[in-house]
Amino acid sequence: MTIRPITRVFTRGDWPEARRVAGLLRQETVGGALLLIAALLALAWANSPWRDGYHDLVAFAVGPDVLHLQLSLAHWTSDGLLAIFFFLAGLELKHEFTHGALRDPGKAAVPIIAACCGVAVPAVLYAAWQLYGGGALKGWAIPTATDIAFALAVLAVIGTHLPAALRSFLLTLAVVDDLIAITIIAFFYTSSISLIWLVVAALGLVAFGVTIRRGRNVLLLIAFGLVTWLAVLNSGVHATVAGVALGLLVPVTARRGEDTSAGERIDSRLRPVSAAFCVPAFAFCSAGVTVVGGGLGGAVRDPVTVGVVIGLVLGKTIGVFGGTALTVRLTRAELDDDLAWSDLFGLSLLAGVGFTVSLLIGELAFGDGSIADEHVKLGILAGSLLAALLATVVLRSRNATYRRIQLVETLDADGDGVPDCYARDDGPQTSP
Repeated sequence: MTIRPITRVFTRGDWPEARRVAGLLRQETVGGALLLIAALLALAWANSPWRDGYHDLVAFAVGPDVLHLQLSLAHWTSDGLLAIFFFLAGLELKHEFTHGALRDPGKAAVPIIAACCGVAVPAVLYAAWQLYGGGALKGWAIPTATDIAFALAVLAVIGTHLPAALRSFLLTLAVVDDLIAITIIAFFYTSSISLIWLVVAALGLVAFGVTIRRGRNVLLLIAFGLVTWLAVLNSGVHATVAGVALGLLVPVTARRGEDTSAGERIDSRLRPVSAAFCVPAFAFCSAGVTVVGGGLGGAVRDPVTVGVVIGLVLGKTIGVFGGTALTVRLTRAELDDDLAWSDLFGLSLLAGVGFTVSLLIGELAFGDGSIADEHVKLGILAGSLLAALLATVVLRSRNATYRRIQLVETLDADGDGVPDCYARDDGPQTSP
């Protein structure tokens, strides 16, 4: 009789990937802190006696009046700067499929199914609440996205030392989440399509892919990338789709004779720009909802606002935790010995911290500056805050356990630079 080996999920993986993820999460945590600061500044200004100055600033048009390039500052941040954010999301997704958690179909099933459920359940709950309260169904996708930078900033404030496997799971979940969100934007929030511009975009993608695989001509890469972005912008599809498509074309495996891949080099240069400028700038231009002067009462009574809060807090938690539990049960797997189901529940609550993509979908669904869009922003802020507070209550109770796990993971008795928990019989793991 053959004894079936027990499959364990959320194991720590290998050392090179754990080290890469740790460095990536540190950058995202700093970016999340800047994102939070930018959002608070926007809220403070938008509700001050000088709030007209804020709204005039974000509506100020910049750029030549050709090829739809004369855009307001708010649109430049959502159509332009967020394309860089999604470029890095596409790049990270390709790395995950090539070297990370998604390269193993068995391990990939957990975060992928959790992300899909974490998109579907919030959408269903939002839609159900609109049908009950007579609200607008077209905002169904707003509470479906997890903001990885904001979620990690919350973790930094909590001071919780999540095990490496859970940190990787949160990162992978958010990356898959972003891919689903950009697909939703492309298919459901596109009013008209220009086939000519789509052909130009496809040619730009081909030229970019060929160039980046054959050499390092940075100017050509930038030129082909801009052509692709401009073509998608004029095609009717949201310009951020170009960012994901370009990111997926970048090689993430080092060629012979190279220490690092093209993806690693590009990521190291662009991620600080995205985290420190692109995403905070978008947050500043989008989060300035005015609630003084009687607007708060109407927003609280709006089914759209309530539906967004329900989707982020209940929908994300039920979807991510339920999807994870169902996958583990169906595959007859077990959690790693260091983890408990309460850890995953806290992480599922944290997945309800939505911001960047949720704000973007809200603008696309209801129109930038509309009353409904203002209510969406309030719902996103309230839902994210409530999700963060609930996650804090759950995860803080596990602080001592997390600290113990982290101490074990950092022990390096033989001094070879690799923590003992990552050691293997065939020698220490080094970067590929």
